[in-house]
Amino acid sequence: MRQLIRMKIKNKLKQSIALQPTMTRHSIVMASILCCIPVLELAAQEDTVQTKVLQSITIASDRFSVSGVQPLPSIKENFIYSGKKTEVFSLDTLPVNIVEKTGRQVFARIPGVFVYDMDGAGNQINIAMRGLDPHRSWEINMRQNGIMINSDIYGYPASHYNPPLESIERIEIVRGTAALQYGAQFGGMVNYITKKHNANQKFAYESISAIGSFNTISSFHSFGGKAGQLSFYMYVQKRQADGYRHQARSSSEAQFISLQYNVSRMLKVRAELARSQYLYRIPGPLNDLMFHQNPRQATRTRNYYEPDVWLPSITFDWQAGKRTYIEWTTSALIGARNSVQFIGFATVKDTINPQTMRFAPRQVDIDLFNSYTSEWRIRHDYEIGKKPATIVGGIRYINNRLHRRQQGEGTSGSDYDLSVVQPFKRDVYLKTQNIAVFVENKLLVGSSAEISAGLRLENGISRMRGKIAYLPEERIPFDLSHRFLLAGISGQYHFNAQWQLYGGWAQAYRPVIFADLVPANPLERNNPDLKDASGHNAEIGLRGGNNRWRVDMTLFQLLYRNRVGSLQMTDTDGSLYIWKTNIGNSKNTGIEIYAEYQLLGRRQFHLSIFTASAWQEAFYLNGSLRRQNQNVELTGNRLEGVPRLILRNGLQGRFKQWESLLLFSYTDKNYSDPFNTKEPSATGAAGIVPAYKVWDWNFGVKISNKCRLLLTINNLTNEQYFTKRPVIYPGAGVWPSDGRSWILTVKVRL
Repeated sequence: MRQLIRMKIKNKLKQSIALQPTMTRHSIVMASILCCIPVLELAAQEDTVQTKVLQSITIASDRFSVSGVQPLPSIKENFIYSGKKTEVFSLDTLPVNIVEKTGRQVFARIPGVFVYDMDGAGNQINIAMRGLDPHRSWEINMRQNGIMINSDIYGYPASHYNPPLESIERIEIVRGTAALQYGAQFGGMVNYITKKHNANQKFAYESISAIGSFNTISSFHSFGGKAGQLSFYMYVQKRQADGYRHQARSSSEAQFISLQYNVSRMLKVRAELARSQYLYRIPGPLNDLMFHQNPRQATRTRNYYEPDVWLPSITFDWQAGKRTYIEWTTSALIGARNSVQFIGFATVKDTINPQTMRFAPRQVDIDLFNSYTSEWRIRHDYEIGKKPATIVGGIRYINNRLHRRQQGEGTSGSDYDLSVVQPFKRDVYLKTQNIAVFVENKLLVGSSAEISAGLRLENGISRMRGKIAYLPEERIPFDLSHRFLLAGISGQYHFNAQWQLYGGWAQAYRPVIFADLVPANPLERNNPDLKDASGHNAEIGLRGGNNRWRVDMTLFQLLYRNRVGSLQMTDTDGSLYIWKTNIGNSKNTGIEIYAEYQLLGRRQFHLSIFTASAWQEAFYLNGSLRRQNQNVELTGNRLEGVPRLILRNGLQGRFKQWESLLLFSYTDKNYSDPFNTKEPSATGAAGIVPAYKVWDWNFGVKISNKCRLLLTINNLTNEQYFTKRPVIYPGAGVWPSDGRSWILTVKVRL
């Protein structure tokens, strides 16, 4: 039998070479391998001798291909992505600053990503797309390996869990039309895919160590292995830095372990446990005058913030039949968000009281998360009139319990101390139960078109209970139902193998969160008929290219109804009060463009240029909002925090073992509030956020197949800028972004 196989392979090789006398050596090898496939399949069926899995080989062409960003396939695992705006890119091979999670570099090729530089310590990625709020990415369904990492999607949807990017192999993005697949969000889905153990190695080790400006030290170590049907991957990470601003010291750590057991060829079980924690000393807000005098100065030395989050999960992946696939994932997010701060505007100094010879007591806030999710998904491939079709459906159950304790009187000390000397003024619970059922079906129309349509039914309730010191007990119980039927449709047309026209429309919603339900003071009241935000995402795009260039252009519209805010009202007795309610609607229309062109592409020398640009026009369609002692009309005002233009251009090259990436980022000016205040306020909490431009340079060298060195210079021209004037954490005012810095990273793989 072995002799027969060898003869068949030899004949196939001779035939392929004889038929193509003008082929290059690379093409001959490719054709030969393709010709061998049916023979190898025949051998697998007929030969009963013991087989041995050989190590994979890489066939190198004499040209490089442009493949920085690709769309996800029409169907991937138990998800339908046909007709949707999707992007996936490898982070493992990009020459960017992953140690400090520099968002403008990580998402350099993704048009329209607004990066909020809350701190430069590399703790947090804060992003938004299509004009949404970037605070802790809470307008996006954030995931790691498909596991949701938003702390509490119905209470506090911020992403306090943040994996180290050294551990991430690639990032998958689905824009706003992902609502049918992922539920409550307007901003789409971002999925961090963790590195895995190489199946061809029994044991593997990777180390990523870095040193940099401001005493930055980082260390990451991962291990992977395989024994029989069991494989594992794990990592540990630690980092510390003094920070660009004075008194901005930060320390972080993370751990992760993944175990996968192949029960059979049809059933796999994966269990994961992840943790991320960091402690950040917050340097405090500035006003505009302080910022221009010295953007590195601190107004606080006693403010601290610490999230500590655990993420356990277990996934069963079962091929139930020839065309049926079932996935069942159960996960939890358990942890805390802690802070101790002296809260006040930048103009309020935190100094020692000459009478008591002590600092003022600080405020202690503690959130405890207990979020549990179980999701069952099924995919079935079938045929209609001999044409392939796919249906995907599932059920997701969520049971969350958020315990919020705020406004506790803490100590007058200067260290990180969560003890309180007076009870918390707010001690409340938000308990949410929600069940969602969805179905989506993809059909092939003709030979070149695909169409997908689906529905999602959300049904749940959030209950608030507890005590608030400044409110009577009868005002605390609050129940809010979530009942939505979401619909969507998308499609794509293949002009040829290179070009696609795609587009879709999908309804979306965002539940009213804890911050909207808890009255800030005795004068504030909640509308009992407060509605969840609802609206839609619509898009149409064209993408395509070849191994020399690639382009993806998308026209989109995001309609956001029932935005939540405050109005001033008059009671029946003539007294004034603040009414927390839905204040109006907004719309954002824009275009996103990603284009990359290969200037030179040989084995020894590669040079390409790319742009990722977005133009947005975001306005209030109607509504009004309280300002000081009156209600102000918002109709026609620009949406706050939405720059018209976000532009990132890059020049990337490689010569032998050397590589380089020069990146230019530009973000247009934007308003910090719905009133479109132009002149900065005395506190820095309101006013225009000026436009800014930043240059970054990354330079790497491959010392050997096992060692790689990368030097990053962030903010090459030392631009002094800020990205947002927050009104909530970490304090109202100006928060300067980092000036020029450097970081040297060494990667070793064994």
